[in-house]
Amino acid sequence: MVKIHFLGTCAGTEPQPNRRHSSLVVEYQDRLFWFDAGESCGYTAHMMGLDLLKTNAVFISHPHMDHIGGLPHLVWVIKKLESRSLQANAREIELHLPAAEIWEGLKLMLFLKGRTLDQGIGFSPKRITDGMIYHEAGFKVTAVHNLHLGTPAPGGSWQSFSFLIEAGGKRIIYSGDFKEMAELEPLFDLGPVDLLLVETGHHTVEEICSHVVRQGKTVASIGFTHHGRAVLDDPGAELAKAQAIFGPKVFLAEDQTTMTP
Repeated sequence: MVKIHFLGTCAGTEPQPNRRHSSLVVEYQDRLFWFDAGESCGYTAHMMGLDLLKTNAVFISHPHMDHIGGLPHLVWVIKKLESRSLQANAREIELHLPAAEIWEGLKLMLFLKGRTLDQGIGFSPKRITDGMIYHEAGFKVTAVHNLHLGTPAPGGSWQSFSFLIEAGGKRIIYSGDFKEMAELEPLFDLGPVDLLLVETGHHTVEEICSHVVRQGKTVASIGFTHHGRAVLDDPGAELAKAQAIFGPKVFLAEDQTTMTP
């Protein structure tokens, strides 16, 4: 069974009550896969009872603080929990990042005084590109770039991505931050979608639902996350707008909740 744990559901606003910045964990076959790592994500997951030592991979959609601010602490907490566990063994957790500089900066922050990753759990940074970026033991992730951070300069690389997650017979699109709904088309084209997890920090619920309905997308349900001001100010009204267009299978993600697609 696939489970989705929402650790943080807020866009990059000032601090909000009961909401942290964007992060979620997909749990499948006793393994954890992280998508974005906003503030306090490691703490929140641990408090929710998730075993961080079961982390297999982390996927960062783009290098904005509300999506990567919790990554250094997540790495630190995993190593701290490992040091107190008798069950941990040597292996590597894949860090799928839009830029190598993220890992270099993280290492300086955490290991400047000589601490190393020479023993036990290590971390393997991998730069995200378009296409399938992960496929192991029934869990598959496909990335497609979007225009949230604009077009790269000549010789540069894309810095912002959306993902298709496939596991346990389920297909989930996680939008990350993006500019236009059309940027998600390559992921919709890969087949029917059980759950569209899409951000409202830069888009309205009406815009998103109308696009899905108007374009005839095969989407079973829509979950809104990375909430912007409209949802934060009046979540009930925004949910009603979305349901009036798409139907009842719409929800607003809340921090520290778990669902199955």
